[in-house]
Amino acid sequence: MNPQPPVIRMRTAPSNSGSAGALADFPGLNARIEAWRASIAETGWAPWIILAIAFFLRFFLLGIKPPHFDEGINGWFVDQMVKNGFYKYDPTNYHGPLHFYVLFLSQTLLGRNVWALRLPVVIVSCICVWLTLKFEPFVGRTVSRLAALAMAVSPAFVFYGRYSIHEVWMLFFSMLFLFGGFGLWKFGTRNYLWCMGMALAGMILSKETYTIHLICAAAAVGVCFISHKLSRLSDPAPAKQSWDYVDLAMVIVTGIGLIVFFYSGTFFHWTGLKGLYQAYSAWFATGSEGHGHEKPWYYWLQLMAPSFKFSRADCLGYELPALAGLILCLFSLRLKNVSLRYLSIYGVGTTIVYSYVNYKTPWCIISFIWPFLFTFGAAISLVPASYKKLTTNFCSVFLSISFVSTIWLNYFHCTTDTEPYVYVQTYNDIYKLTRPVLALAHRDPLFYQLTGHIIRTSAYPLPWILDDFPKVGYYEHNNSPNNLDGDFLLVQEDRIEEVEGKLHDSYYTEPLQIRPYQDSSKLYLSARIFKGFFPGRSPDFTGKAPTSPKP
Repeated sequence: MNPQPPVIRMRTAPSNSGSAGALADFPGLNARIEAWRASIAETGWAPWIILAIAFFLRFFLLGIKPPHFDEGINGWFVDQMVKNGFYKYDPTNYHGPLHFYVLFLSQTLLGRNVWALRLPVVIVSCICVWLTLKFEPFVGRTVSRLAALAMAVSPAFVFYGRYSIHEVWMLFFSMLFLFGGFGLWKFGTRNYLWCMGMALAGMILSKETYTIHLICAAAAVGVCFISHKLSRLSDPAPAKQSWDYVDLAMVIVTGIGLIVFFYSGTFFHWTGLKGLYQAYSAWFATGSEGHGHEKPWYYWLQLMAPSFKFSRADCLGYELPALAGLILCLFSLRLKNVSLRYLSIYGVGTTIVYSYVNYKTPWCIISFIWPFLFTFGAAISLVPASYKKLTTNFCSVFLSISFVSTIWLNYFHCTTDTEPYVYVQTYNDIYKLTRPVLALAHRDPLFYQLTGHIIRTSAYPLPWILDDFPKVGYYEHNNSPNNLDGDFLLVQEDRIEEVEGKLHDSYYTEPLQIRPYQDSSKLYLSARIFKGFFPGRSPDFTGKAPTSPKP
């Protein structure tokens, strides 16, 4: 009897009924992909183009300008975290701890460089544009896309979206807070409750100005209710809430846990929790007095409006879409959408408060003008039908001007201190020192042992840029090192005569000014160490020969 071969299953070509191929074996994945295809087909390519513009403008030539004064301080705080093991919250710093922990993670992964310092904020700035698009269920597709495009090309949102500062975090969390509030009003689901709760925690962890936004958000609810009595809204009734007290408790506990975790220095600095209230005594004093940053109440309008100084390129205005949105808030009673009317009221309220505060720095503008981008997007619905084409043309012109202004500012004049947004910005002069020093260190790590003396007040961002050089000292007021000769020196102009009288070596010298509103300095680079950077050039300064010791 011959044994029969075993019966096996043979793979055959799929029939026409199995055209889905291998994905038919994963019906869940197949259904998800089909849902994505349908979603992309429904939304079209406009949101992706807007996001692509936002990413390009924020990432392109990110390191084109040297670190700002505040960036240098923020980076220095991160360096102290590396040395101490945690961030020691200082209530007089007026900024929460979250930004520093994110920078710590970025620098740990990517190294100590400008890209690593700025990358987290750039990503968050792009997420803000994406979040603007997500407002579509509350304000409509056209409005959300116009607002997102205006934010994507705005000089302020791009310029400060490329800075490692806290304001972008406040922008993101304040947007997320209202996004969650609108979601609770319209849908009432627990995911919007989490958005609102985590946004509140994030605002507290970012900057003490969160109180302004919370007070204005609460006041806007009352004003919006009164406006409904004057001109009825089309969707005033809130949705039935599908979350319960357990969900609320979870959100509260998580938010408090995050606040305690970061303010306590990850449980290594418990006194940092006192800063949650101690910060306000100094903060109120600074806000009322100005401390060198006093501006008139109409300062924000000056930034948004045309300057009409035709000798300068900003004569067309920096934020024309936001300015148009602010003006349209005067007609907010014509807005029948509750979210749009609320945004207009909230935006005007925060602008009034920020205008009242004497202490004004231009980067704060992104914290409160973003609601006006939505009212700008709603312009077509506010004007009579006969003017819609004209309004569309005006919107296109304003967006084009913003785009051109963004290119002009961010890639051609990002360190030109006559530009209103370029504020206490480090000059390119600083490269006279940092480029040769860093080039030597990157070529041979032994050069990290160069001896440097920074003899001047307020040398930021140099303490962060040169923190990998352990033999660089910083001397303010009348302090000096025992031996003034070093591999490089940076000397404030009022101490040049004093220092040169005690030098003995030969140096190449250059004038150097770190930033505006500051005394200039003189740079000394050792002719012995840096001669390769000055081919054919003789030293500019040679000190007196040292006195021979008596026998």
